Amino acid sequence: MRADGIEGVPGNAVVVGAGVVGLSTAWFLQEHGVEVTVLDRADVAAGASWGNAGYLSPGLSVPLPEPGVLRYGLRSLLDRNAPLYVPATVNPGLWSFLATFARHCTTRAWERSMRSFVPMNSECLEAFDMLEAGGVRATSTRAPITAAFEKAEQLPALRHEFDLIRRAGQELDVTEMTPAQAGVPQLSSQIEAVLRLENQRYVDPGEFVRALAASVTERGGEIRTGFTAEGIDRSAGRVIVRSSTGERVSAEAAVVSAGAWLSRLAKPLGVRTRVQAGRGYSFTVPTEHPVPGPIYLPAVRVACTPYQGGLRVAGTMEFRSADAALDRDRIEAIVRSARPLLDGVSWQDRHDEWVGPRPVTPDGLPLIGASNTPGVFIAGGHGMWGLTLGPLTGHLLAEQIGSGKPPAALRPFDPLR
Repeated sequence: MRADGIEGVPGNAVVVGAGVVGLSTAWFLQEHGVEVTVLDRADVAAGASWGNAGYLSPGLSVPLPEPGVLRYGLRSLLDRNAPLYVPATVNPGLWSFLATFARHCTTRAWERSMRSFVPMNSECLEAFDMLEAGGVRATSTRAPITAAFEKAEQLPALRHEFDLIRRAGQELDVTEMTPAQAGVPQLSSQIEAVLRLENQRYVDPGEFVRALAASVTERGGEIRTGFTAEGIDRSAGRVIVRSSTGERVSAEAAVVSAGAWLSRLAKPLGVRTRVQAGRGYSFTVPTEHPVPGPIYLPAVRVACTPYQGGLRVAGTMEFRSADAALDRDRIEAIVRSARPLLDGVSWQDRHDEWVGPRPVTPDGLPLIGASNTPGVFIAGGHGMWGLTLGPLTGHLLAEQIGSGKPPAALRPFDPLR
């Protein structure tokens, strides 16, 4: 018997969560010969997976807590239009999370966490290639990310962040250019400076996750939606997942990848790090000209992506209940911030307005690995980088479940830290 309570490679496993992280883990467990059942409280891609910007951007995948974000947060207490919004609320759990988050908003903490991200960022795109080669019928598109600035004096902040990323050991290919050289017709005349980040990709996130789910089922896996997991126990050498209606699903191993709802299940398993919903908003708008690739507006923290012949516009980080209703004021705030910077966009014709809860940890590091309960593993807390890092997370965690040994790249993300 291994230290994690599993004897050899498990014959079957249950995965809680049908987002990109959970489904990737299920898919790669199948590569090890494990039969999988995936459970979700709602549906495939129903959390943060469907409406995000679709960036596959290892060059931008960094720890969220940083001194600049802390300044945004303090300002946002008084400004509903700020990119990071903390609503006035009496919620001791939220304020405890924010206090811990603030303690990690130092340069030293950020640099230490960034070094932990580098091995994941270096390998994450290869995991997408593995899924596509293995039959997942959704492709990623290679394209640079164009970072555009209204004022030239805004550019050095991102250039400095790129320098820090390089100092942590990650390679980046960044070119500074004029707006005319960028060849992006959506950039307005107010844009003064551009940085282009090469060797990135993007996908239609909803299409990708649905294709991943289809591949899991075609390979013999089962996906059960409408199953709200309420607790996880271990009995007679098996893991039992209990639903809110009294249903039970048992297996030799279990993976909890429940997104922004992770803490409710993970805390009884010994995971002390709280996962808070950091809600992102998006919508889609028609454009006069085709969009050649992703556009990033760092000063207002808005990410735009070619999407179904138009432009998906995504932004904001709203610390609020995962299940709260969409706040239209947040949509309007994104429109106001992006409208002056983009031309040929029909802002009044927007559709697919969406809000989704990203799972955010106070130290900015995901939770990936074994819990205190034998045979139960955790995969979540990726913040804004669940899509970028999800497939590699699944690949590495499946390797750990199969072998009993955590890969070196996962050690900084120990859920029991």
